[in-house]
Amino acid sequence: MSDNPASYRQMWERKPVLRAVYGDIYRRILDAAASGPILEIGGGSGNFKSFAPRTVSTDIVSAPWLDAVCDAQRLPFAPDTFANVVMVDVLHHIEYPARAMNEFARVLRKGGRLIFCEPAITPLSGIFYRLFHEEPVDMSADPLKDGAITQDKDPWDSNQALPTLLTGRYREQTQKAVPDLTLRSLDRFSFLGYPLSGGFKEWSLLPASIAPALLRTEWSARTLLGPVAAFRLLAVYEKNA
Repeated sequence: MSDNPASYRQMWERKPVLRAVYGDIYRRILDAAASGPILEIGGGSGNFKSFAPRTVSTDIVSAPWLDAVCDAQRLPFAPDTFANVVMVDVLHHIEYPARAMNEFARVLRKGGRLIFCEPAITPLSGIFYRLFHEEPVDMSADPLKDGAITQDKDPWDSNQALPTLLTGRYREQTQKAVPDLTLRSLDRFSFLGYPLSGGFKEWSLLPASIAPALLRTEWSARTLLGPVAAFRLLAVYEKNA
């Protein structure tokens, strides 16, 4: 499948199990959101707006359904504009995550929330991501490195390990690097549903009819199974008052 928003949007429209898996994520994001306007980073194929139509949706790659095209590390919005900044499968593509997180803090209101859902690298999922996923997993990377923003960087360059590192091994260092945001909750979830769905690939081993029940069961088991088997993490940061 090509890496462009239109092809992902087409897959979304013709694959019910994909809508079930990501719809579950979007609803959990909205459940965690503060009251007020939402800024979406990496809006891509525009799916989140079907759940929250008033969202301001942005991406670094242009698409007709987006509200703005911009780099997450240099946002064109005034301070204290949004109650929420949300992302799904975006943070691990950002060149300097801490720089972007400080930008998110800048545009958030006091008490506003940064909420992102990303790959979780656990003993089980790490095997899958390394062997069967095209994006790299480098747990030796420094997720807090900084430097000059690369011009014309390929927006699909990535390291799936970055969110796990930021919220895990580098949690205290991330707090120091992004002092205006505090991690309030971290859930590791999704054990079979996501990999069996095939994601945005053509294939799926998960019938759409049983997906909702499986996703609910997996969420209930997140505390027990999450640290060793989760494929996803959901992080909620709050801007300090």
